Amino acid sequence: MAFKPVVMCSASIFSLLIGSAAYAQAAGGATGTVGEDVAVAAQAGDEDIVVTGVRASIVGALNVRKESVQIIDSIVAEDVGKLPDNNVVEALQRVTGVQVTDRAGGEAATVTIRGLADPLTTLNGRNIFTAAGQSFALQDVSANLVGQVDVYKTRSADQIETGLAGQIDVKTRRPFDFDGFAISGLARGIYNEQADTYNPNVALLVSDRWETGIGDIGVLINGSYSRTKYRNMSTTAGAMVPFATETPPAGSGLSPLERIFPGPDNVNWQPGLDYGLPTAAGSTLNINGVDTPYYLSRDAVFSSDLYGKRERPSFNAALQWAPNSSSVYTAEVFYAGFRGNTFNSLQFSFVDWWGNPGPVELYDGTNIVKARTVDDVYGFNSGDYASNKTDSFVYALNGQWDLGERGKIIGDVAYQTSTNKTSFIAMRTDRVADQISVDFNAGGGVPSYHFNDDTLLADPSVWNLAQLYDNADKNKGSAATLTLDGYYTWDEGFLRKVKAGVRYDDRDTSSYTRTQSANCPDDPNSTNCLATSLGALPEDAWFTNSGFFDGRADVPTSWTLANGYWLNGNKDVVRSLYGLTAGDQLSLGRVFDVNEVTMSAYVMADGELSIFGRPLLLEGGVRYVAVTTKSNFYDRLNGGALTRASNSTEKFLPSFTARYEITPKLRVRFNYGETLRRPNFSDLNPNYALTGDLTNLGYGSGTAGTANLKPTHSKNYDLALEWYFERNSAIYVTGFRREISGLVVPLTVMEYIPNNDIVAGATDYFAITRPVNASDGVLKGVEVGLTYFPNYLPSILDGLGFQGSLTVLDSNQTIPMTDSAGNVTGETHSDFFNVSKFSYNATLAYDKGPINARLSYIWRKEFLHHNEARLFANPIGVWYKPEDSLDFQLTWNVTDNVGLTFDAVNLLKSKQQNYYKFDNAGNSEQFNLGTLLLARTFALGARFSF
Repeated sequence: MAFKPVVMCSASIFSLLIGSAAYAQAAGGATGTVGEDVAVAAQAGDEDIVVTGVRASIVGALNVRKESVQIIDSIVAEDVGKLPDNNVVEALQRVTGVQVTDRAGGEAATVTIRGLADPLTTLNGRNIFTAAGQSFALQDVSANLVGQVDVYKTRSADQIETGLAGQIDVKTRRPFDFDGFAISGLARGIYNEQADTYNPNVALLVSDRWETGIGDIGVLINGSYSRTKYRNMSTTAGAMVPFATETPPAGSGLSPLERIFPGPDNVNWQPGLDYGLPTAAGSTLNINGVDTPYYLSRDAVFSSDLYGKRERPSFNAALQWAPNSSSVYTAEVFYAGFRGNTFNSLQFSFVDWWGNPGPVELYDGTNIVKARTVDDVYGFNSGDYASNKTDSFVYALNGQWDLGERGKIIGDVAYQTSTNKTSFIAMRTDRVADQISVDFNAGGGVPSYHFNDDTLLADPSVWNLAQLYDNADKNKGSAATLTLDGYYTWDEGFLRKVKAGVRYDDRDTSSYTRTQSANCPDDPNSTNCLATSLGALPEDAWFTNSGFFDGRADVPTSWTLANGYWLNGNKDVVRSLYGLTAGDQLSLGRVFDVNEVTMSAYVMADGELSIFGRPLLLEGGVRYVAVTTKSNFYDRLNGGALTRASNSTEKFLPSFTARYEITPKLRVRFNYGETLRRPNFSDLNPNYALTGDLTNLGYGSGTAGTANLKPTHSKNYDLALEWYFERNSAIYVTGFRREISGLVVPLTVMEYIPNNDIVAGATDYFAITRPVNASDGVLKGVEVGLTYFPNYLPSILDGLGFQGSLTVLDSNQTIPMTDSAGNVTGETHSDFFNVSKFSYNATLAYDKGPINARLSYIWRKEFLHHNEARLFANPIGVWYKPEDSLDFQLTWNVTDNVGLTFDAVNLLKSKQQNYYKFDNAGNSEQFNLGTLLLARTFALGARFSF
């Protein structure tokens, strides 16, 4: 009989044993019982009862947590493959303590663990990244390729040290996970209701293994392809700026309802205050030495109608060879690709002209304008086309050798490359409209606005050619990584295991860019080119949308602008209109080159004691890490002048975990560990990226990096109590605290930068925002999880179960305050970004006979998403309103090997909305910002497995 070696990743012995078993379940479609037996048999004292389908996947994940020393929540294959999830990020939203956001385009894109957005992303235990980033775009990993996903809430010394949030390890399938030949696949058609499109999602896995004269050999190939055509529709009330009242006092020099600009050195008012300008009725500004009452009104309203397409080809292949019963060799390759393009149809109108201002309506008791009518308003439409292409490869060779029956050595060599290319071209067309009437919040945070000549919005002859923007970027990264781990175990005594290892990682990354822009060539000095009209271009250069916002807002539903697809297909023709460089003469300029070498080593030990007759498992260790970063930065505003920088850091990171079984069904565990967050490479670049004075503030804005940024350091405490009260059922509570030092926060300084290449809003003064290690913070909270499959339900209800969790978080970080010269004048406090104080998810599962079904609901409380650029008079915090999603999945197993599926996502047609707020200043009613409609999707499909 052929031996069947177990392939293990580098983790503690306890997580190794149960993780390998659950992983076998995830891939074990050939037998259908191995992992399921383990999932149930792991319940101490229970009978061996085989369960399948939804229940097996949920219980398998529960037992990964139960038998691990660390705090781990997992998704096994049934969870990923049989929920309405197209990628790993969407699958993770049902994991305890995980929150997702940024749901544009019909999918979730950002994942946080307990409110922190920097999880270490690994593939089969290996650190992976996208292009020049520090993490991998998990939404590019097709759910169809995944065997298991482990979310590590705590860390041990043998795990890579980065990621304050934790670690997300994606496991792909390997041929030795199967007993022999296996083939499985799926095909789904997904209907996107908002875009009215049908989209394919297909996958195929083929695996086999053979007994040969040189040992067991296995080969696996797994491929996936998905395409999505989507439509994003949003409408937004702009930022706030001050205006004179209808009767400005004598001496102020202001006309009725005139916009009040900051003026040189902000003599009139200071833009970008944390809390914004005061909003009480009668509030005043000192204008020309006169106390002058003012109104706060939005400077603009705008709508975005974006049409997008993305494609994700991906595959993994693995070759395994076991020449004898004490060694296994694995060679594998993983590829994740992304192809995307978007055409954004943007309509933008200022609401701030004072040549003939109309009536103004205020919110009661405030100086905030709710509605107004304005004549002679400048506006523009912009046809923006962007393309995005990413190719990421990981090549790896792994060897495992037994040292008798008690030890093992594991060696791993990996090389990866990732390249991302983007391009962007946009043509603006503009006009001065006779009149606009706006209600900045007509109800539910959604604005209403109309021009007195809405019918002309679709007339190309009234739109004049204005600015052209033509940009491109390229980012690439590569890394060679070597790891060597070994351990030895004992069955008796206190010391049960000693493990040690080393890791060497050599990472290179480079970034390139080009930009060119121009105004209408008939008058290159004009920002409002009243000359050549859009109607003078070929008819296929125009685009007119329709049905905007699905009747869910009282805004224009159709307008004409430059066709983004035509712009992309005729770039050189368009460039020639503006006198810009043609494509065959364009080249990308270097932005930065970075080489980062990381050397780390660790030692750890597992021990066991008996207290009151129950086992206490202990695990402790220390990891040493040394990082050397060498950078070259190229100043594009100064002829590509080279700046070199070098940073080195060393750190010892201790960790300790204790797990005690109070009873066979009740256990407690404690963990202490220290982790790091390394700066993004782009945050190290000290050179400027500038935006002109687009709103007549008197200065532009920009960003720059800080070459000497240091890693952020966190001390992490976790205490968990878990009660496995019935077979396949448990409730667990975890309290945690993160004490974080050296948080990177933005600081803004006014700088004089002459001889720049700004065309639109030309200026020599810019508010430059840089990241600095200038903050400390604390994140703490409690998470509660419940898995319950009752065994007493009658007949048809037998097979009903529940899985859910809730997370309560509290965060606070200190942020330095500065004056316009960059001097620190004090500090303020803020929540962490993307942290909801409360969130929960609930899944009702049904598994009976041929029917598998789940109804899943997730909800999260409002949260601070980011701080806006310090250019306006509103609070700087941009908050997102509560978010939710109701999803449904149904599988009918026609036979043991074939199933038909129906999936539905976002059944409630939820929206994504944001508003301005800082502490108690701001709210979602008077400070509403944007509203984005989220797509509802439906899918029909078929799966097979033999």
